[in-house]
Amino acid sequence: MSDRHFDELAVRFAEKIYGGAKGAIRLAVLQADLAQALPARPLKVLDIGAGLGHMALWLAQQGHQVTLAEPAAAMLNGARERFAQANCEATFVQVPWQHFAALGHGPFDLVLCHAVLEWLAEPFAILPALHRLTAPTGYLSLAFYNRDALVYRNLLKGHFRKLRQNTLAGEKQSLTPQVPIDPRALEAQLAPAWMVEQRSGVRVFHDYMPAEFQTKVSPGALVDMELAYRRHPAFSGLGRYLHWICRPCQAGLE
Repeated sequence: MSDRHFDELAVRFAEKIYGGAKGAIRLAVLQADLAQALPARPLKVLDIGAGLGHMALWLAQQGHQVTLAEPAAAMLNGARERFAQANCEATFVQVPWQHFAALGHGPFDLVLCHAVLEWLAEPFAILPALHRLTAPTGYLSLAFYNRDALVYRNLLKGHFRKLRQNTLAGEKQSLTPQVPIDPRALEAQLAPAWMVEQRSGVRVFHDYMPAEFQTKVSPGALVDMELAYRRHPAFSGLGRYLHWICRPCQAGLE
């Protein structure tokens, strides 16, 4: 299995997601978490695996200096168009994470790695590169597809054979992540080099709602309740994605 990069079909799919409730919840949680965690000064930011640039554009609009690194031309072109429409500037680099890490860029005050790990053949191989790219006093914003939520969803559906056979990965070339991430395994990999300072769930209840209930709830109320419960001790771990803000272990708190 190799790392998965994306084509025009994936771009259309991503645009559809970001046009609906799932994308609205995701952006709201990530933005709320970062707004709370980051210092009130301009930062040098890297969005690695930047996709269509939604979060990078939001950060640029906050006055930060943003670099987008993305291997898929279709995705990066979409990000360029989004920045142009917003009249915002950024640096765009079409390159896989392995090559970007070898180019000598950085360090950055903030590194975003959102929905990347689950598309890599070896998800944890990127962690040393992320550490090198993050300044000693910097931040890593890590969002990943949560294996626990996938297990729970399959339990609710009665897909017991799938669970017994551990066939949770998405089909090759499908738009379902190919390597769901076990949060305990990830935390063990982070432990030598990172402190996880903030944890949130993304879509902690939306994806479990029956479809008829989803359509009855106003988008604003849905986002508000996802924000309210994103760190609830009973529910945050059920988020379809998890968002962790990490600091290098040698960093002093600002």
